[in-house]
Amino acid sequence: MKDKATVTIRDVAQHAGVSTATVSRVLSNSGPVSAEVRERVEHTIRALGYRPNRMARSFRAQRSKFIGLIISDVENPFYTSLVRAVEDVAYAHDYSLLLCNSDEDLEKERTYIQFMADERVAGVIGSPASEQETSFAALFDAGIPVVSVDRRSALTPVDTVLLDNVAAARDLTRHLIHHGHRRIGAILPNLSITSGRERLAGFLQAMEEAGLAPDPALIHEGKGIEAFGAHAARALLHLPERPTAIFTGNNLITLGALKAIQECGLRIPDDVAVAGHDEMPWMSLLAPGITVAAQPIHEMGRTAMRMLLARINGDSQPMCEVKLAPRLIIRNSVASPTPI
Repeated sequence: MKDKATVTIRDVAQHAGVSTATVSRVLSNSGPVSAEVRERVEHTIRALGYRPNRMARSFRAQRSKFIGLIISDVENPFYTSLVRAVEDVAYAHDYSLLLCNSDEDLEKERTYIQFMADERVAGVIGSPASEQETSFAALFDAGIPVVSVDRRSALTPVDTVLLDNVAAARDLTRHLIHHGHRRIGAILPNLSITSGRERLAGFLQAMEEAGLAPDPALIHEGKGIEAFGAHAARALLHLPERPTAIFTGNNLITLGALKAIQECGLRIPDDVAVAGHDEMPWMSLLAPGITVAAQPIHEMGRTAMRMLLARINGDSQPMCEVKLAPRLIIRNSVASPTPI
């Protein structure tokens, strides 16, 4: 039997026959846990003498001046802006950042999460590579507070800051439908992440409202990078009956789609309309400018860092989710479809 001081959340999970996420939910009194499972976990906690490492958390809050920031794609300008916003607030409170890039790779992400736990950082802000598979349990076990930004983590209950993705996608799709588009292609980031799944939901809601049945051949999902955006757009544009409009799920996908449209010798919006997510400076400089659902990126980063500071300073309120509203920026990339 381990010494009580060395019993971890993993030991409790193993003895109770549940996941560490379930133990976390019991400890934080959040998330769905059946009465039978809760009783078994609580019995195991008592039997093993497990105590959450609050002393270690207090020690770190006093001594560590590093904040871990794990983002999914350092080359995406969205995350560059997010990092800047987090750093502004952290620096104002005498904290420095340790920046890690997961590349949407779960194994790489797990390595960085463990690194942050081993380094005893004061807190971590993370953008999960997978809503269903990313686990912050190693940090939770070490008593390190976590805030999830841009995406949710279903396995571990943590504070979360994200965009109202459903509303953003619904607004964009309604805008396309308002201009007469009925055959709309959608290129989305992976549905295993919050933004991909919710943006698909918003797209489908708007289509259903308009009485339109989405064609599965017009919906593509994959890695949210430029190469995938270009590949999916080419596939859509080479269909026997191509879409009159393309809805894109993030800024890099939009960039790839624009390149594919240009390669195909088509004009925006005369031959195909484009509307996408994430405002980037270059979108207003194009001819035509691109219609987008803009995320309040700086507000998202600042909010996440302030929430983390509150946890570091001992805030014990229940976990919460902050959902920020999108802003539709209408430019000239959408017009009524031209008859073919």
